[in-house]
Order: sequence, then structure tokens, then C-alpha cells
Amino acid sequence: MAPKPGTGRVRVKLWASSDAPDTDFAAKLCDVYPDGRSFNVCEGILRARYRRSFSKPEMMERGKVCSFDIDLWSTSIVFNKGHRIRVHVTSSNAPGWDPNPNTGEPFRASSRVRTARNTICTGGTRPSHILLPAASRTPAR
Repeated sequence: MAPKPGTGRVRVKLWASSDAPDTDFAAKLCDVYPDGRSFNVCEGILRARYRRSFSKPEMMERGKVCSFDIDLWSTSIVFNKGHRIRVHVTSSNAPGWDPNPNTGEPFRASSRVRTARNTICTGGTRPSHILLPAASRTPAR
């Protein structure tokens, strides 16, 4: 069977909790070659305080599971035979994005930083997952 192209928007639906009032969740979709080399296809990041609205920031409650919809933008790619996909989920993507101090304080108002302990849900009623576009392929003549 020939590889199928994927064209369109890529999203990660993340269910996560944190002990910090604010933190970041970043996701990357990678193409993993048969020899183990991994290449970034697309990526995105979401600051927890803006998970529901960019105009009304909302801090997280310690340990409460929240929903995050991370936009990895669009791509058009064929994952060739023998290739695999890899999804990286992290709490930072510096220096591409400004690091989050994880304190909930206004940014650059303080030099205080803290480590966020984050938990990602992977099953049950809160299965974190990636949404990949798929394009139909016209058979060769």
C-alpha cells in the first residue's frame, strides 16, 4: 500500500494538570526515519493561563486536570514506508518561545522562577492525543 499524504491543520488535544498556577505546554510532530533520525514537521505551544481565552487569562488550580488545544499549524507531508511519527510534549520550547517562570506573576515583573510538576493524562475519559489530517489519494493510472 502506498503512503498516504497528510495535508492540513495538526492539533494536539492535551489533558494535563500542574502544581504551578501557570506553565507552558509545547508539542512537536516529528518524522522518524528508519535509521532513527528524527526531523521536526510542525510545532506549537500554549501558555496555560490562555487555554480558554487570550483576552481573559485564567490560572490553573493545583492538581486539577484541564484541557489544552495546541495548534501545531498546518503541514503537507507523506510519511514514507518504514518511517514512524513521534510526538514530543514538553513544558518549554526555549529559545523559540519565552520561558514561563511558572509562578503566575505578570511576566518580567519578578526574577522569581519555579519548577512546574506537570502530569499528562493518556487514557480513560481524558485521552491526550494528536489529530492528524489525511488526504485521499487518487490511484495511479
